[in-house]
Amino acid sequence: MSKIRVYELSKELGISSKELITILQEEFGVEVKNHMSVVEEEDAELIKELFAEKEKEKEKEEQNENEAPNEDIKEKYEHLVDVNSQKNRKKNKGKNKNRNEESTIIEEKEDRVEETVIEMDETITVKELSEKLEKSSTEVIKQLIFMGVMAGINQEIDFETAEKLAEKFEAIVVKKESNEEEEVDLEEDVDDEANLEDRPPVITVMGHVDHGKTSLLDAIRKSKVTATEAGGITQHIGAYTVNINEQKITFLDTPGHEAFTAMRARGAQITDIVILVVAADDGIMPQTAEAINHCKAANVPMVVAINKMDRPGANPDKVKQELTEYGLVSEDWGGDVICVPVSAHTKEGIDTLLEMVLLTAEMLELKANANRNGKGTVVESKLDKGRGAVATLLVQNGTINVGDSIIVGTTYGRIRAMFDDKGKKIKSAGPSIPVEILGLSEVPAAGDRFHQVKDEKTARDMAEKRKDKLRAEYLQSTHKVSLEDLYSQIKEGKVKELNIIVKADVQGSIEAIKQSLQKLSNDEVKVRVIHGAVGAITETDVTLASASNAIIIGFNVRPNDNAVAIAEKDAVDIKTYRVIYNAIDDIKSAMVGMLEPEYKEVVLGKAEVRQVYKISNVGTIAGCYVLDGKLTRNSSVRVIRDGIVIFESELASLKRFKDDAKEVASGYECGLSVEKFNDLKDGDIIEAFTMEEIKKKEL
Repeated sequence: MSKIRVYELSKELGISSKELITILQEEFGVEVKNHMSVVEEEDAELIKELFAEKEKEKEKEEQNENEAPNEDIKEKYEHLVDVNSQKNRKKNKGKNKNRNEESTIIEEKEDRVEETVIEMDETITVKELSEKLEKSSTEVIKQLIFMGVMAGINQEIDFETAEKLAEKFEAIVVKKESNEEEEVDLEEDVDDEANLEDRPPVITVMGHVDHGKTSLLDAIRKSKVTATEAGGITQHIGAYTVNINEQKITFLDTPGHEAFTAMRARGAQITDIVILVVAADDGIMPQTAEAINHCKAANVPMVVAINKMDRPGANPDKVKQELTEYGLVSEDWGGDVICVPVSAHTKEGIDTLLEMVLLTAEMLELKANANRNGKGTVVESKLDKGRGAVATLLVQNGTINVGDSIIVGTTYGRIRAMFDDKGKKIKSAGPSIPVEILGLSEVPAAGDRFHQVKDEKTARDMAEKRKDKLRAEYLQSTHKVSLEDLYSQIKEGKVKELNIIVKADVQGSIEAIKQSLQKLSNDEVKVRVIHGAVGAITETDVTLASASNAIIIGFNVRPNDNAVAIAEKDAVDIKTYRVIYNAIDDIKSAMVGMLEPEYKEVVLGKAEVRQVYKISNVGTIAGCYVLDGKLTRNSSVRVIRDGIVIFESELASLKRFKDDAKEVASGYECGLSVEKFNDLKDGDIIEAFTMEEIKKKEL
């Protein structure tokens, strides 16, 4: 809703700002503090109307010129305000409490009916100020020289200088208000229940590789989207809408749990329901378990699609049995998880699956207000050679139209064109509808929030402020939870729940660690293992840890290079152990504030075994290529095969050609042998490390 400043309204009414403020506060009950305060346009129109009536009254009764407006007008105004803008007044009242104290000085200067008020940021150029003062730049520069300030036409002057200068030209300079209040409005604007309508549910399909996610999506698309094109529907964007029983369902065609978690890490909770695809002949696999844990961490309801029912070895009961191990009990077994047998190949059960999705959505009571400014999330984005920045948006509330100005994360723009999921041009899109738009200044990130604002200038200013804020936050660097400072964070009340991701070499170790860690929960902090799996620590684990503010514990496994890089970037704490009790003791000690780290492991370098030689009386010699860092003689090493640590020892020898070497740097070849270990194989990774003492911080 557009607004008008008090000083602008006073000009229209032909009275001073001070007089208008007094009348607004005392007679009409509108809370305003100074001439820069804002009045809703609706209120302003009513005030103008009533002032017009007042003028007519004045013409009839000239002797009562200075008296308050008659009671009838006042009553009429109050009635109109109560009906039309009670909520807006309340919001206005809250906002105006935070206005700057500079108004005290300004109010003394407001007795004039005609007054020049100039808004500026921290600085303003001499040329811009002279234009706003409607004076020649020569006059302005001359006054600056008299004030002892030497400034050229394109130079900037600060607020204090501009304020003193404006006084000489009988004008007032005020600082532009920050958009912080508008930012709060964008996020926290609550819709009235009466304006809410049902919206389509947004679905993400997740599951293990080769369990039929894509086939199921294709089957749904071909059977439920009106096939107007030859050979079915062409996908233009990573989301589409299908119709069932005259109701819409929106599907996000994303690459599974990775995109799901990456978006959640940015605070974008766009999925309402997850369809978990499990193959009837395969059962729960590692990625299925991962998807279940991701959904639980995000607190999103699941509908299980037991796919491949047309296969000879299909056994849905086996799938339901395996689901119970993850706390998911099927409805026909007395639980609350909907399981639907389907076949993407024969289209069997697809209608039932979609009906179950609609039933789940009905229970969630998904609602949105279509008659308001649009807001939502970026599903994906790209830079197109011919069209510039292209973003796929999912509208979550309100309606966006072609020509609207929007802010998306730290970028902004005006919607030049909009396309639906079939590539057709459309003019507007409402809640839960995915659209592709053109017109943004830069490519936004997937998961960024977008909001419609009144004009492009507002969007640009807000985007600049967000960039500055991000820059400041990056310099301070956000602090994730770590074992070293866990106790202090618990005491400060920052950590109520300690999330842990466990990766190990065998399944038995995971179960043992899970049970032991969960027993550590106490009154102050609850220990929760949100994910456990066999294998090396990967980027997916780090992304989930970042989204859930979790610690990763590795037992006999190592993080891969990408995982290490992302963990450093996102400040995720990764701890690796060879003995279960050490891991449990560390967390127990951290929780009671007794963790005293004395040594830390520093990885020196990694080498890959390219050729293995068996030499009698010597043992196994490995011909290696140093991938990164360096190997040093007598350093501690571990042998890693497929991401799992199989042996830990020291280097017995290190050679370059026939000569002994003290160290071998990255990019060079070398020969080495590992103390008390001869079972080296091609492709093994030799990781050299050393233990460094940690200097204790002074209290």
